[in-house]
Amino acid sequence: MTATEENTTVPRDERNAQGVQGVQGGTPPEPAAGTKRARLIGGPGILLVWLYGVMVVGAVSRSAVQISTQFDKAPLAYSLSATAGLVYGFITYSLVRGGETARRAALVCCAAELAGVLIVGTWTLAEPSAFPDATVWSDYGMGYLFIPVLLPLSAMYWLRKARTTASV
Repeated sequence: MTATEENTTVPRDERNAQGVQGVQGGTPPEPAAGTKRARLIGGPGILLVWLYGVMVVGAVSRSAVQISTQFDKAPLAYSLSATAGLVYGFITYSLVRGGETARRAALVCCAAELAGVLIVGTWTLAEPSAFPDATVWSDYGMGYLFIPVLLPLSAMYWLRKARTTASV
């Protein structure tokens, strides 16, 4: 066993007593106690990451094609689809990253996503002429099997539950 391997198995206080240096001695310093990130992708979180990943691909690819080929037809709708794809991407990243800060950021983004789905969904029903072409959030996500309205609700529930289990 090398000195580096040996150092990783010895508690920090004992290493310092043995004269082992932190970064100067070639071993990285240990993280402070309690800084380990809480996992958000355990259990149902894995399904959320997978679903958000699918939505990222769907929304970004759809908007990229629509913006590059027919942006003049419905610029608002295509821009909203691109925005939805970015929101989905950030939530996916936050779930995978884990930790309390990422959980809070994902929770805020899920709330913003839900607000967007409800606003755009209502707007598309109240004034269909404002959207000559559908967005990801049109009609509350009907074109995506209502996943855009169900996903943030599920994610917000999971993220709140992840907070309560992490604090216990």
